[in-house]
Amino acid sequence: MNIRFLSSVGPLLVVLAAVVAFASAPGGDPEFGRYFEDKTMRVDYFHTGDATHEVLSLERVVADGPWAGSRTRLIDDTNFGRYFYEVYDLESGEILYSRGFATIYGEWETTGEARTMHRTFHESVRIPWPKQPVKVVIKKRDDLTSFHPIGEFEIDPASRAVNPADMSPIGEVWTLFENGPPSEKVDIVLLGEGYTKAELEKFHTDARRLVDELFSWEPFKSRESDFNVRAIDVPTAQSGVTRAHSGKFRRNPVGTQYGIFDSERYMLSYDSRSLRDVLSAAPYDFLAILVNEKQYGGGGIYNFQMAAAVDSDFSDYIFVHEFGHHFAGLADEYYTSDVAYETGEVEQPEPWEANVTALRDPAELKWRDLVEPGTPVPTPWEKETYEEHAREIRARRARLIESQAPEAEFDALFQEQREIETGMLSSQEYSGVVGAFEGAMYEPQGLYRSSIDCIMFTRNEVGFCRVCRRAIERVIDLYTGR
Repeated sequence: MNIRFLSSVGPLLVVLAAVVAFASAPGGDPEFGRYFEDKTMRVDYFHTGDATHEVLSLERVVADGPWAGSRTRLIDDTNFGRYFYEVYDLESGEILYSRGFATIYGEWETTGEARTMHRTFHESVRIPWPKQPVKVVIKKRDDLTSFHPIGEFEIDPASRAVNPADMSPIGEVWTLFENGPPSEKVDIVLLGEGYTKAELEKFHTDARRLVDELFSWEPFKSRESDFNVRAIDVPTAQSGVTRAHSGKFRRNPVGTQYGIFDSERYMLSYDSRSLRDVLSAAPYDFLAILVNEKQYGGGGIYNFQMAAAVDSDFSDYIFVHEFGHHFAGLADEYYTSDVAYETGEVEQPEPWEANVTALRDPAELKWRDLVEPGTPVPTPWEKETYEEHAREIRARRARLIESQAPEAEFDALFQEQREIETGMLSSQEYSGVVGAFEGAMYEPQGLYRSSIDCIMFTRNEVGFCRVCRRAIERVIDLYTGR
């Protein structure tokens, strides 16, 4: 698809054509002021398809507040994300900006539903406001290192089809802490969902508590001075959010809900357009939706969005775990729980996520520099014992779901599970070292995680493993210009 803005004619002209590979021009970090204004351009589009086909259709191009990103690290070299977008100067072909990201569509296309129907999801990419016409190329990953274009948008910022006006703020912005200019820091914005006007003080308390929890773990603890954290108050008419499995429905400002992909505790917003409009009131690189609910639930998608229930007994864990997904694209390392995605591939492709590997060649393990001499790869652990315990927990949880037990009984089960697994995983021969432990990313065989335990594997209070910490630091460096 090739979608063009032509300022000479004013209206938006849409031209459909086959997507062809676009050769990348020589990269680099161009001087920000030469190509960009101190403003954010948001390109909104629709992502439509099924398990085998997908199409991108432009919706609008709008202003999204001041530019909060780095002005020096404009090219993303992390190789994180299932998708990737690049911005080229239309006249010279020089690459000006790029970032990796992931999407709800990218997860949905792996579900069984995607084999039987088409669906459409709203998405956005955000770039510094260009001074001259640019081409935005959106790509999808073929393998660990290769991407292919799936859509191109040629945008003239002077076109009458581009709206440079700033939005009137929908909510009230307040600051938790600020350590410097947005362009030199990682900017996080918290959004409260399901809080009434009378509950806004509770949102403030919840926000401070969960941010304190995040920055109590490394590497966020040591790098706190590299962050700014703000929040937006957007009160709702009723407390809570939609929980369709429980027959509870709401119409909230950004549409956060449980039941994503019909998975009862998976929680995100399908309404990306409304979410982005609310967030435009504050400078941000990453966001967190705090949901005023007790039922255990959350979700996180790399460089897109995350959500976490604030009143679960495990809300601290949920928030930090889901932020790991959103901030650094970390994979789930657990593999014994139910998941909406289809699993069980005979041969696993190498994941792009930094903390999981298919281990095609142990000598080429992507975190091999962190493996101490003498550590075997693959690394043995008491896998069968753990899986026997996990099957028991899973069966008991299924009985609680069937009987519609109160949330307190689920929390009690999770607490029991935490106590057992903490002892089980901390006492093994290779506990605390980096290796390659089979079982990860919903697959019992064929995928490996770097540590026996990590906050991406269990609810145990162990924090991020060394491999996860390194991935997080790479993203911090990208947004602070280091």
